[in-house]
Amino acid sequence: MLDTIRLVFVSDTHGFHEIAVPAGDVLIHAGDGCSRGTLDEAQRWGAFLGAQPHRHKLTIVGNHDRCFESDLEVARQAFPASVTFLHDSACELDGVRYWGAPWQPWFLSWAFNLARGPELAQKWALIPDVTDVLITHGPPHGILDRTDAELDVGCEDLLRAIQRVRPRIHAFGHIHEGYGVEQRDDTMFINASTCTLRYRPTNAAIVVDLPRDRARPPILIAGG
Repeated sequence: MLDTIRLVFVSDTHGFHEIAVPAGDVLIHAGDGCSRGTLDEAQRWGAFLGAQPHRHKLTIVGNHDRCFESDLEVARQAFPASVTFLHDSACELDGVRYWGAPWQPWFLSWAFNLARGPELAQKWALIPDVTDVLITHGPPHGILDRTDAELDVGCEDLLRAIQRVRPRIHAFGHIHEGYGVEQRDDTMFINASTCTLRYRPTNAAIVVDLPRDRARPPILIAGG
């Protein structure tokens, strides 16, 4: 058994699915696979994920993925059985514990918006204390969340939840111009937005090796 697991992160592909996806053990998509949020867009997104050769594939949805908010049970069928869909839920793969959720602070009239404060805090309270890789669509406040207007728009309550859980990795997207990687204390933060602010799918996938030994930190291999 290898002593590291290679994770490949993408997000905010917005229908641009002819992108380079590096090899790895687990492919993780942090939402916004759609542009307008129609079911046919979701099906193309699902086909893209299903065609990838990674041993495991995980995804959540984001604010552009409207059809999942309209009818979650129908829309989730866009993902083939080879793709694990996380929605306020967890899975464990090869000893690594994942949690995924789509929420972000209210943003125009898009999907999966919640008001800052108790509504969002209740969602983040669901994250188990024993979480290795946290996947949300939006960022925490003050970490890879700065917009082109120089505003930090991430979620304060999500940041507090991270301080409680202390995941080894927190991956997200949503704020395209925040693309990159930042290490803070015990957590590697990854904004994996594939599309730029101008919706050009030119940001590289982010590749990280996660040691099985939890005493060892994640290792950035590519991207970011």
